Amino acid sequence: MSTHTAPTTVLTPKSPWVGPFYFNRDDRRLFVPKRHGAAFGYTFNFARPLAYAILLALLVAPLGLLFVFLLSSFIGLGVIRRVSRLLHTPLMSITNAISAIAVVGSIIIAGEQKTAMSTLLGAVAVAASFTNIVSGFMITDRMLKMFRERKAK
Repeated sequence: MSTHTAPTTVLTPKSPWVGPFYFNRDDRRLFVPKRHGAAFGYTFNFARPLAYAILLALLVAPLGLLFVFLLSSFIGLGVIRRVSRLLHTPLMSITNAISAIAVVGSIIIAGEQKTAMSTLLGAVAVAASFTNIVSGFMITDRMLKMFRERKAK
């Protein structure tokens, strides 16, 4: 009969790093520089309860923003459905004016050329705002044609 003994483990001083996470109760810092070889930045000391609170807030905040976005979408849809045709044209002209302000802002951002990313995002914003203005004028023109008197044949 053979007896099998479990391998013995050698106890070494415990490292505060558990994979990419830092956990050290003796360290009073909340933010700790990342280990050597990491690209840049800091990590949390997960021995501090505040680290869990901040991490939870960072995870929950996008869910709250998503909830607000969905709620405002449904409320906006309900409000827009109840707008009469007579009010549609003035509302579209106001929307076009707001889009014109957005075009001016996006042209300024694209024209600064601070970084390639800001120039690209500014150009995308110019294209989106311009498309919004053109389609708004097309819709307004179509709505106005609905109220014109038809010519007798």
